[in-house]
Amino acid sequence: MTQVRLSFSILSIAYIAGIFLFADSPVVSDMSAFNPYSLLHIPLYGILTALLIFSFVPFKFNSRNPSNPSNLRTRFLPPGGIALIVAIADEIHQAYLPGRDASITDVLLDLVGIVLVLLFAVHFFRKKPYLKTQITQ
Repeated sequence: MTQVRLSFSILSIAYIAGIFLFADSPVVSDMSAFNPYSLLHIPLYGILTALLIFSFVPFKFNSRNPSNPSNLRTRFLPPGGIALIVAIADEIHQAYLPGRDASITDVLLDLVGIVLVLLFAVHFFRKKPYLKTQITQ
């Protein structure tokens, strides 16, 4: 299980690096024709959140009440927080790039992707009690 988490951690770091490296890429300008309202921010940060969940969240739940919603929320808040920090840092980074600008709208769209994945993860783990008992490490 530790190797899986390590793999997802490496993927998360590479994904974050890719977000920052491609911010200054001409590819972003070319993609703007397919992304008129910046809606690609939603899946971009949704994927990041999912990678962070798989690399960050320990899957050992409270054995007395594994589906306790507050227990699940505290398990998924750190990955969501990290994804939001990356989203804000990326917008600040873009403010200093020529031809790019920072946008609160983009951060809000990033937040939509983050929240959607977190809601799905909480729902999935709440509805699958057999997974919570089998995944204990």
